[in-house]
Amino acid sequence: MLVKGKKALVTGGAQGIGREMVLMYLRNGASVWYIDLQQGDSFAEYEAAARENGGAVFFREGNVADEEGITAAAKGIIGDAGGIDILVNNAGITRDGLSFRMSAKDWNDVISINLTSAFYLSRVVVQDMFLKKRPGAVVNVASIVGVIGNGGQVNYSASKAGLIGFTKSLAREVASRNIRVNAVAPGFIKTKMTDKLSEEQRAALVAQIPMVRLGQPEDVAKAALFLSCDLSSYITGHVVHVTGGLGM
Repeated sequence: MLVKGKKALVTGGAQGIGREMVLMYLRNGASVWYIDLQQGDSFAEYEAAARENGGAVFFREGNVADEEGITAAAKGIIGDAGGIDILVNNAGITRDGLSFRMSAKDWNDVISINLTSAFYLSRVVVQDMFLKKRPGAVVNVASIVGVIGNGGQVNYSASKAGLIGFTKSLAREVASRNIRVNAVAPGFIKTKMTDKLSEEQRAALVAQIPMVRLGQPEDVAKAALFLSCDLSSYITGHVVHVTGGLGM
């Protein structure tokens, strides 16, 4: 129950890594508001976890790339919750392709959803923490490719590298108010995307990882939980690599 009584806002919380984060916070006593384009198939599981651990869960439909809409949604959640303690900027997409074939739309969509949305949400939530002198934690979901790069993902790599710079700069701005800003950088995680790979492709991925296995979404959620709770109370501006050793 590492975040018992806390109130968390998670973007992209309907599936994948975001789903595991919502469950991780609920199982550790928090109440969670999550934003996504759709509610997803896990809401009943979320409600059960909330009941079992003394929290609550709420869904808010929203497009994190829509400045006006997501700003209004964040303000509404803050009003309903009476303040947010934990913000997780997790929403993200990929639009892979070689740079000289990539459309401007594929570039802009990835930058908007993966990077600019973190600015929109943080501007509202962190400002509320700052002005009300409320201690808080922000966790941004970056990626190891934002550190080491990856061919065919110039847009995704740029968005995640930008998110790391955003994390460090925001951490410096708000540290004096006991607001901590950190990031997790996942490596190759077992998701629907990796499930579609052939055995040969999956073996090639695993061969790059010192721990010789793919990570699980809950591995990333555990790191986010750590960065959100009092166990990391003197850590800010840090990027935790959840990669099985990839990129070290």
